[in-house]
Amino acid sequence: MRKLTVNTPRDMRIALKQEIVRSEDSRYDHRLHSILLVSQGHSCYDVAKWFGHSACSVQHWVKRFNESGFAGLQDSPRSGRPSQLSPKIRRELGKHLRQSPRELGYAQNFWDGKMLSYHLQKSYRIDVGVRQCQRLFHEFGFRYRKPRPVIAQSDPVREKAYKKTAKDAQKT
Repeated sequence: MRKLTVNTPRDMRIALKQEIVRSEDSRYDHRLHSILLVSQGHSCYDVAKWFGHSACSVQHWVKRFNESGFAGLQDSPRSGRPSQLSPKIRRELGKHLRQSPRELGYAQNFWDGKMLSYHLQKSYRIDVGVRQCQRLFHEFGFRYRKPRPVIAQSDPVREKAYKKTAKDAQKT
């Protein structure tokens, strides 16, 4: 039988390791396999080398498994980085987001990630990236809607007919 190989093995090793780290279930399975190999008589150093971890990690998993069983191999909750926004600032921000940026003295008509980031920097001296600001919108219950331009003094009948023909053209 012909030996099987993986296309671009170096790249695949990196991708596989990233997938294992990313997925909670994969990390648990990874630890289970490590414990299984140790229970079959392999050393923590060998298992660590095969799985691309430090021997200390494998020893830690074995210790946790001996103390707590399978539950010891589960991921514990991670607190993450503490928020820069205090509860007071969150309440104020919720009120601000329900207003138009123009009411707060900005030239823009609607809130977006860049506008919120600028507002937080100007009002509270807090640096928050645009992507994190988009997450804040979601947290506050907002959804992204792109504003659509309205043509002044347009004929509603012709506009409706145009929308119908535009939809029909997309289907074909």
